[in-house]
Amino acid sequence: VAAALTVDTFEAVALAWLKKREASGDTAATTIAKDRWRLDTYLFPAIGSRPIAEVTPRELRDVLRPIEDSGKAETASRTKITAGQVFRWAVLEGKAEIDPTAPLRGLFTTPTPTHRAALTDPVRIGELLRAIDGYTGRLTTVTALKLAPLVFVRPGELRNAEWSEFDLDAGIWRIPAARMKMKAAHLVPLSTQAVEVLRNLHPLTGDGTLVFPAIGKSGRPMSENTVNDALRRLGYGKDEMTGHGFRSMAATRLNEMGWNADAIERQLAHAESNKVRAAYTHAAQYLEERTRMMQAWADYLDGLRSGAKVVAFKRKA
Repeated sequence: VAAALTVDTFEAVALAWLKKREASGDTAATTIAKDRWRLDTYLFPAIGSRPIAEVTPRELRDVLRPIEDSGKAETASRTKITAGQVFRWAVLEGKAEIDPTAPLRGLFTTPTPTHRAALTDPVRIGELLRAIDGYTGRLTTVTALKLAPLVFVRPGELRNAEWSEFDLDAGIWRIPAARMKMKAAHLVPLSTQAVEVLRNLHPLTGDGTLVFPAIGKSGRPMSENTVNDALRRLGYGKDEMTGHGFRSMAATRLNEMGWNADAIERQLAHAESNKVRAAYTHAAQYLEERTRMMQAWADYLDGLRSGAKVVAFKRKA
């Protein structure tokens, strides 16, 4: 048995583990891709050719420590997790006796995530929307500020938006997979308010490819700092509100208002790991409900902007 174990290198077993996960369809493609990247980048060069049954906890520690020392604590933690999954599968398959990551418990732990600042109190949201209405900067910046809370896509997806992706008559924004973080096409139902905001900008940038082109830089989108810088000029510190915070704002309020959590997650284009792959491939999932939700959300924001009494609405049946 010992002789048989030596032919199973860490790399061979890890690749077999990846192949099994791909075949089962239970793991999101992006998750598998990230595991493969960690294996290729950190683990295969160091222990890939080693018999998996002979890898020691100390040896693995020495692979992970330089990653952490280079300032990539989260990467070190996730690489340890990936390695542990490979070793535990190897144990179950009879290719190793122990998981050498077990003694490393407490080392290379995932750091506490830093949550992006966002306003979620209805009164503060109303104040922010009124401040945006009074912003006197460039029209492209004003439009980005007004559109961000209405569509709550990721900042990169917003600033790289192309006019060809929009059907303003139908009220839909089709973001191609190549521009999405999760590499899956995404549909954004546009409220009447969002369509109006875009129509107001169209005479200025509609002849070009980009909705939000950089000033004086042909073919380049506005800077990733543009929206955040505008928020700072409006008096909102980085610990209060960010461009990414419009997503948290919408997610928090919509959940509290009783909308379908799955529809909210789909509109945020979040990954649904270990679930049906439709989460990645079906951009139209819950589309009818999401369309109602996006219009109701825009109407709700209008109410907050006008200072109306805050009443949490429930989703329509």
